[in-house]
Amino acid sequence: MSPAEARLKEVPSNMSAAEWEQRINLAACYRLVALYGWDDLVDTHISARVPGPEHHFLINPYGLMFDEITASSLVKVDLDGNQLSQSDYSINPAGFTIHSAIHEVREDAGCVLHLHTVDGTAVSSGPDGLLPLNQTAQLVTHDLAYHDYEGIALDHDERPRLQRDLGTKNHMLLRNHGTLTVGRSVASAFERMYHLERACSMQVATRALGPIAYPVEQQAIDKNTELLSNPDRAELRSTQLVWPPLLRKLDRVNPGYRD
Repeated sequence: MSPAEARLKEVPSNMSAAEWEQRINLAACYRLVALYGWDDLVDTHISARVPGPEHHFLINPYGLMFDEITASSLVKVDLDGNQLSQSDYSINPAGFTIHSAIHEVREDAGCVLHLHTVDGTAVSSGPDGLLPLNQTAQLVTHDLAYHDYEGIALDHDERPRLQRDLGTKNHMLLRNHGTLTVGRSVASAFERMYHLERACSMQVATRALGPIAYPVEQQAIDKNTELLSNPDRAELRSTQLVWPPLLRKLDRVNPGYRD
């Protein structure tokens, strides 16, 4: 029996196979975020849309550490914040504000990932934002939006401004707050966040060397922008090339997310 067939045999009777597969991937993403040291106690959040016509999405139970989250423990909610699955936990209200805003207007938002890392927050708080100083940054900067800080995101009135600022971009710096990525799949949202976080760390390290970075020619930046502008190619890379070995790594060091 293949791993995919084994997972299908374990699908709970109260949900579709597609939802269960999405739950497995999202639980894996939470644990990978913890593994890479990007978590922030029980704060920050990752959501994934439940396949189907409804705009229902899955998010973490507020009170579990990221390395504890399992497929069955994720909470399903609608765009009004109603919990559609039973849980001993509620959801993070600020997380609901941010994620519901994006899932409401972005049909392609299969997953939304938000972090408060040291380097990501540092760059989001700097006047220049993220600069195309190196190849890794140029994976991001052509597809990067910014949203000004309005305080802890408890006010649903902020959602239209968040939606406007993100537009069709897939990376965002939340000013004075942190980082955010959007992907068609959990895999692509995670890979985008990996590059965004690495680019922020590289910029912090480069700035530590002094005020001047070695210049990058605009022609090279434009070339990379053109190469990276195919979303189908990016999605295929994330789902077929990057995500499977990440799951194998997770199975070695922190299995149990499929429970």
